[in-house]
Amino acid sequence: AMAYRIVVGMVGTAVVLLGLVLVPFPGPGWLIVFLGLGILATEFAWAERLLDFGTAKFRAWLRWLGRQNLVVRGLISVATLAFVAGVVMLALRLSGTGVPFLGD
Repeated sequence: AMAYRIVVGMVGTAVVLLGLVLVPFPGPGWLIVFLGLGILATEFAWAERLLDFGTAKFRAWLRWLGRQNLVVRGLISVATLAFVAGVVMLALRLSGTGVPFLGD
């Protein structure tokens, strides 16, 4: 039982850390974080509480966003797209692919 708990802790933590690394990039970073918390929550009460808290905040954000008018939702979408594009450009630049930035 203790060995199983240790393995769940190690796997869940690895999945959460992977998700956190992926959060700034396009893709399912936050989904992976929540998946890791779900793994941890099978054995640890603190992880279940954290997962419940995160899920509640995410649902509150979706409800708030749904109440906003089309202009606000559009601006949030454009800002999100600009952020993701900036992260991708920075990642490509740092990887040495030769992607030019403005002014290069």
